[in-house]
Amino acid sequence: MLKYKLVVKEDCATCQLAIPVFRQLSLECKLDIYSQDNPEFPPELDVIDDLALEKSWALNIETVPTIIKYDDGQEIGRAYGWDRTEWEDLTGCSFPAELPDFRPGCGSKTMDPGMPEKLAVKFDLGNLRARQVQVADEEDDIEACFDRGWSDGLPVVPPTGIRVVRMLTGTHRDPQEVVGDVPPDYAECTIEKIAINAVLAGCKPEYLPVVITAVEAALQDEFCMHGLLATTYFSGPMVLVNGPISRAIGMNSKGNALGQGNRANATIGRALQLVIRNVGGGRPGGVDRAVFGNPGKYTYCFAEDEMNSCWDSLAVEKGFSAQQSTVTLFAADGMQGIVDQKSREPESLARTFAAGLRVVSHPKMVMAADAFLVVSPEHERVFRQANWSKQQLKDRLNELLLIPGEELVVGAGGIAEGVPQKLKDMPLPKFRDGGLNIVRAGGSAGLFSAIIGGWGATGKMGSIPVTREIVV
Repeated sequence: MLKYKLVVKEDCATCQLAIPVFRQLSLECKLDIYSQDNPEFPPELDVIDDLALEKSWALNIETVPTIIKYDDGQEIGRAYGWDRTEWEDLTGCSFPAELPDFRPGCGSKTMDPGMPEKLAVKFDLGNLRARQVQVADEEDDIEACFDRGWSDGLPVVPPTGIRVVRMLTGTHRDPQEVVGDVPPDYAECTIEKIAINAVLAGCKPEYLPVVITAVEAALQDEFCMHGLLATTYFSGPMVLVNGPISRAIGMNSKGNALGQGNRANATIGRALQLVIRNVGGGRPGGVDRAVFGNPGKYTYCFAEDEMNSCWDSLAVEKGFSAQQSTVTLFAADGMQGIVDQKSREPESLARTFAAGLRVVSHPKMVMAADAFLVVSPEHERVFRQANWSKQQLKDRLNELLLIPGEELVVGAGGIAEGVPQKLKDMPLPKFRDGGLNIVRAGGSAGLFSAIIGGWGATGKMGSIPVTREIVV
């Protein structure tokens, strides 16, 4: 059996124009009329009150008027605004000749600013499963988040239903998709749970795909998130973003890239840490037993300045194209600065870098921790002008960091720390094969670069950097 549903609003010039059409259809067809703003409109017709917009929301109305045709309860077509040909084809009716052939419709009230999120929460469509937490009227929302242990020590954004629904608009993925189990409690983590923590962190919806990918990277076995949490070492997850998405969401890869001031950098890294805390239970004083930690355990996230680089980006080195967006996760210490304001030749600057890299973890510790060398634009210019590729720089650094065993053994230099005496006659590399990564970032003024050392158990015996493509 054929049936029609019509959604209108009085405050729409096209709906006013089409009143004769509505009246004709009510006589010739089985028609339900829903009015978004006045249950007396259209006049002299049976109208269903949709002031709450529940029916409009359920019917996915974006424009009024909209007429929908059903056959045995199944939608078989719809028309928007007023288009004589479309309406006549849909209904099989002929409409008054004095009407114009076409008029665009108006925006549905369901599309008013902020309304989609409100309606999604009000008329629960089953997308959200998280437990609803009731906060007393006299409670301060932010203090309530502190009191319930959801904060990393800084104020968080209360994750209301509307905010979570709005955050989920940043991805096409199902809110109930399970991305994995988060250590140390190995609690099941869904896209919805990640979105809740992205709200807490202060993210925008467009950041959500990056946060999701960072969480997925953290849950890969080779990253060893549980071990990183449990270590007494300094390290925590560092998020490096490559590709078009870093520029689309306004990430900072230039001045102060490793500092404060950029919302995307700050909140993406924080969201990952909050997922580990709030979903997985990884809290300081519990499984997190770091002696010192480092400030990056609040957030540690930046983008590579790949558009201005003379070198392939890290993502391209890892086998992705320049058009793909990726997240690389690294078990990172704090930053160690390198100052070299005099080197104008690549050999001299490479030796400076090598001297700084020698002390990662400990000057006598080898093949234990990976490292990232973040080269500033002014330092990169030295290599650019000499036509040194990134691989040339890596090769030279690895040569300079092949250290005589006699300098590394226990007791050498009056230092008890060191490798066994049996290695005294062997030259040993500072880093495992592939353990040194180089990226370009930072401000355009300043002959400085940075070393970010890794967890003492990075490498094959612990955590290795993980790179994943970002999927929206």
